[in-house]
Amino acid sequence: MSLSASPLDVSPVIPVVVIDDPASAVPLARALVAGGIGIIEITLRTPRALDAVAAIAAEVPDIALGVGSILTPAQVEQALNAGADFLVSPGASPSLLQRLAAAPVPVLPGVATVSEVLTAVDHGLTELKFFPAGPAGGPAYLAAIGGPVPQVRFCPTGGVTPENLRDYLAVPGVAAVGGTWLTPKASIQAEDWASITALAAAAVATV
Repeated sequence: MSLSASPLDVSPVIPVVVIDDPASAVPLARALVAGGIGIIEITLRTPRALDAVAAIAAEVPDIALGVGSILTPAQVEQALNAGADFLVSPGASPSLLQRLAAAPVPVLPGVATVSEVLTAVDHGLTELKFFPAGPAGGPAYLAAIGGPVPQVRFCPTGGVTPENLRDYLAVPGVAAVGGTWLTPKASIQAEDWASITALAAAAVATV
């Protein structure tokens, strides 16, 4: 899917996924779409993550495909070559911020402090990942750091659960949340796609 707008406008919940076996990628993406969530973020935390990205890009064109855990400018190129529709990083060095700002797709650099937010804004970036959301301070902390920069929109990730996602979404400036609970490792390994569809549908119903 070619994103003409922000990934934050596709769904209020963005599944953050770790995939070990690229063969799981396509049925997993289709299970999320069946549950009403048309977006996925594949993290670069496994050796064959980019193979999974390429498979989804080729076979599930109706899902917005993100690549997360981007740490270096070189990984930006790799993700784009694999078919990424948007890019996500847990944080950002100066060189990574510069490369993300020049990317031809939407990006969500990671931030956890006011200074990091301002640095991203200096690079023209106003849609950011707040990470790790729970350990960094949760909804109250995010509301505090977002207050001085009302032009910024956030996607908190890291410690977001079905129980607290509405608390995050109630924070001014939060457009979506990211979470791993939608795609449990055990369900992926068991190829239990129906349970992932059910989790996606429940998340949609919650928000």
